[in-house]
Amino acid sequence: MKRNIVEYLDEISNKYPEKDVFIENDKNKITYHKFNNDSKIIATNILKFKPLSNKPIAIFIDKSIDCLKSMFGIMYSGNFYCVFDVTSPKNRIDNIINTLKPEIIITNNKNIQKINEYNYGIDILNIDDLKYQIDNKLLNSINRCDTDPAYVLFTSGSTGVPKGSLITHKSLISYVEWFKKAFNINSRTIFGNQTPFYFSMSVSDVYSTIISGATLCIIPKINFSFPIKLMEYLNTYKVNTIYWVPSALSIVANVGTFDYAKPKYLKKVLFAGEVMPMPQLNIWRKYLPKVMYANLFGPTETTDICTYYIVNRKFKDNETLPIGKPVEGSCTIMINDNGKEAKVGEVGELFIKGSIVGSGYYNNPEKTSSAFVQNPLHNNYPDIVYKTGDIGKVNKYGEIEYLGRKDYQIKHMGYRIELGEIETNINSLKGLTICACIYDDIKSHIVLFFESNTLTEEDVYSYADKKLLKYMRPQKVVKLPKMPYNANGKIDRVKLKQDYQKGDY
Repeated sequence: MKRNIVEYLDEISNKYPEKDVFIENDKNKITYHKFNNDSKIIATNILKFKPLSNKPIAIFIDKSIDCLKSMFGIMYSGNFYCVFDVTSPKNRIDNIINTLKPEIIITNNKNIQKINEYNYGIDILNIDDLKYQIDNKLLNSINRCDTDPAYVLFTSGSTGVPKGSLITHKSLISYVEWFKKAFNINSRTIFGNQTPFYFSMSVSDVYSTIISGATLCIIPKINFSFPIKLMEYLNTYKVNTIYWVPSALSIVANVGTFDYAKPKYLKKVLFAGEVMPMPQLNIWRKYLPKVMYANLFGPTETTDICTYYIVNRKFKDNETLPIGKPVEGSCTIMINDNGKEAKVGEVGELFIKGSIVGSGYYNNPEKTSSAFVQNPLHNNYPDIVYKTGDIGKVNKYGEIEYLGRKDYQIKHMGYRIELGEIETNINSLKGLTICACIYDDIKSHIVLFFESNTLTEEDVYSYADKKLLKYMRPQKVVKLPKMPYNANGKIDRVKLKQDYQKGDY
């Protein structure tokens, strides 16, 4: 196994020099050879601009090939990157900058004015204005170690406060080697990328592309608002593998896209990020029955995914998919309320161990020590595991079933309730596009938000009365014209709760 992810790029570039590695459109694509060269040019310019080693470097560039070149350029320079969402509110960018304290901000002509206006007092390197060509002697002199950081990804989690998960080259390599093997990613794979590069899901398709000689198409975000155009894009570039958030898959299913257009080359549909609504997945399975579907689950702190389930049986609309079994080389531990290992069928909190687990939160020892903890089953030797905050149980098939977040678990009317269970039941209502639950702890109300073209709030109240136990029924149902999503494509439950408590609904 290699020490550093860039060693894979060197190897694959020699094997497939003229093959396209990343494609945005017909006018903007790049071969393995040119991508490798351009990344090394950026690396050389970083080191001649500032001689650094294992230091954080920020990337303030839109989702593009330029962003990807900067990611690899930073790693070639012996440093680690953090991709910023250039559309984020300034206060979020401020918070991340204050935690990360990057040595350099890499940007381009398109974004340099904006980052200059923020006036952080940090050195800026514009990749559209580089002075030096590749200095191989300089790059070859870098001492690489597999436990060096590769990147930091900031996730807000359920609190809205950014935390920077630090992932080493060892964790990254261990993870993408598994991903490549589990889903047979090879030189014939053509990914249709949906997720942003500051979101952990992009790690899977970007890096498995690099280590296997595949091709990745960066689908323009606008296409997800026009599903027919989305299908046309997939067919134009012969995309055979996608790894999207459920909301993106649901958009396609909800508007009857497959009655008008289908992806002709699609072989694998992978999804993660939040619970996949079963009615929408069943639409995909009905129209594309020969495709392989897989439910992937995991937090940023485990590189991307810690468990997975390849769908191998039928599910009703009111059922949920299991999250399956652990990634090869890692282990899952379910701990019950008594601090013991949960038995089959018993509810417990999910803990993860193995090389895919990250090193902690950057510049945040307090949060690190509360989440990356000693294995609760013993104290015989240092055995750090990641405490996920996710609740689940092992079913009769030996698969893990996800029951919700520990912080989505509420105590209401004396009962312990999983808000995710309410969502699963209501999502089975025909005509419903999507729903989400929050708990208003001020009024002690369960509040259900939903999106639908045909249903009224009374329809949902009536359905809840039939499907849910009395103590689980929402006290308030709110119909939204559009569900709010965060930058990662997940339902923004923090915003829903904040807006509700402000009286906006």
